[in-house]
Amino acid sequence: MRYVALLRGINVGGHVVKMEQLRRLFGELGLTGIASYIQSGNLFFDTDDPDRTGLRRRIEGHLEAALGYTVPTCLRTVAELEEAVASDAFRGVEVTPDVRLCVVFAAEAMPTGLPVPLRSPKGDMEILRVTERDAFMTWRIVDGRPPAFSAFLERTVGGDVTTRFFGTAAKTLEAARKG
Repeated sequence: MRYVALLRGINVGGHVVKMEQLRRLFGELGLTGIASYIQSGNLFFDTDDPDRTGLRRRIEGHLEAALGYTVPTCLRTVAELEEAVASDAFRGVEVTPDVRLCVVFAAEAMPTGLPVPLRSPKGDMEILRVTERDAFMTWRIVDGRPPAFSAFLERTVGGDVTTRFFGTAAKTLEAARKG
């Protein structure tokens, strides 16, 4: 099975991990067909392991042992990423220089019953749609600054999540299909 690993925390807080190093670390786990998409924390690989949760835990444990800190990992099959990219969740959203379209990927199932659309208290973020493991969100630059979306996401969807701009998710999918 072909997976896309969406990693959080490899290019923030003083941590800059090169894709070459991440590809090597994934190879140490016996994964094959490993490739990456830019310096984004997005890797693709093949495995026969049917246990997604066990696979994610193995990856996270190996990365923590090698890097010295936790790297939350969200796994999607290529088909699941195709479904997210094909979503019409942003239909009707006017994209301006201050509006960003984002996909929030969760490592585990998101809470059910979230009322959508769900706006942040400041009105600078809005979750438009939620699936079992993905959320589609807009955020707005206000006074030249992006919102602090981590706190909003922790309060609303919880758990280990990572966010990608919608365009980056689409380009990651293209790269994963090519191998």
